[in-house]
Amino acid sequence: KGGDSLRCIKKIFRGLAGAAAVVSLGVFTAVGLANREIPTRFQVTAGKDFQLESPGISVSTYFSNELTAAASSPAGNGYQAKVMLFNAIPVKTVDVSVVREMQVIPCGTPFGIKMFTNGVMVVGISDIQSDGAIVNPASKAGLKVGDIIVSVNGEEMNQNEQVAAAIEKSFGKPVSVTVKRDNVLLDTVLEPVKSDVDSSYKGGLWVRDSTAGIGTVTFYNPTNGAFAGLGHGICDIDTAEIMPLGSGDIVPVTISGVVKGEKGKAGELRGYFSSDVPVGSLQANVEAGVYGTLNSSPVNREALKVAMKQEVKTGPAKVLTTVDGGEPRYYDIQIESVNYKNHAMSKNLVVCVTDPELLAKTGGIVQGMSGSPIIQDGMLVGAVTHVFVNDPTKGYGIFAENMMSVSQSVCMQAALAS
Repeated sequence: KGGDSLRCIKKIFRGLAGAAAVVSLGVFTAVGLANREIPTRFQVTAGKDFQLESPGISVSTYFSNELTAAASSPAGNGYQAKVMLFNAIPVKTVDVSVVREMQVIPCGTPFGIKMFTNGVMVVGISDIQSDGAIVNPASKAGLKVGDIIVSVNGEEMNQNEQVAAAIEKSFGKPVSVTVKRDNVLLDTVLEPVKSDVDSSYKGGLWVRDSTAGIGTVTFYNPTNGAFAGLGHGICDIDTAEIMPLGSGDIVPVTISGVVKGEKGKAGELRGYFSSDVPVGSLQANVEAGVYGTLNSSPVNREALKVAMKQEVKTGPAKVLTTVDGGEPRYYDIQIESVNYKNHAMSKNLVVCVTDPELLAKTGGIVQGMSGSPIIQDGMLVGAVTHVFVNDPTKGYGIFAENMMSVSQSVCMQAALAS
């Protein structure tokens, strides 16, 4: 009997040890996940304490009395905060910057874009029949789709016609070409050939110097006239590369119809430029959207606070958008997930359209709605950026904080350049 009792006790201890190992593994996994998902840098507005809710993970923040005082101090200060798991296990220390509260006017209005590139983008490379043979001068020169042609024989290139003229007047002699690839300037030599088709000299290049389209204005800043829109960069339709901005105008747009989205096929807002007279200008086309200035606010609406990313949470929200020729309207959506990672400039949110009226009109998110502001708890928290092609009721969004940061940077660069 004593031996049986001893064996029983040993089994209990082995069971407890196994359970402890499982718990330890779970804790280590949770700590690793939290450490990976939680950024190392945050911002809070002056007078606000730093709080964080990470989806699926119980996270608390602890401050010493000194740090608590720092949290309520004026903008310009910074401090560190310790993030804890289950109120007990340290995960990481994060840097917190105290910034002044920013308020902007959420718009949700459509706008037209007329954009000209800085340089000329290579969107295709083709073979040429010359002297009875098939040759490819561009490929031989090492040029690739997505390259930006900056100059030919030292002459700056900003229009398709300039490239064609430079190649034609070479009469087959080699020309020096400077291109930008991955933000690095590269020099090469292109040897044009005479086409058997029309007897002109060609380089085997398809190029593009401009684009046009419609999107949605996310916000207007009444303090400096700055605007932000789209929430994603304007990319070339052939290369999917962000087009380098040379200059661009913002023009008024009227929405004339909607092609509803369906599984496997994105819908779109259809509209037309209602005037060729610019109402603003573009200053940047980057991953986080398009930025510039407008002559005036597109809407008569009160300004809202720009939420910091840690203030955005899963749950009900509203999207402000225009899907017909009228004024922008609020529609119900659900924020399904939030991605706090440092490197994620866009695709920070996954949202789902729940409003029956918007679903009936558009099927969910459609092209042209990119930039539509997302409002939650009376704050501008983000903007719609992409639709899920296989489920048009869902899509991605970008943090308003990220767009505000880019807008401030663009304004600063414009001020320094002026």
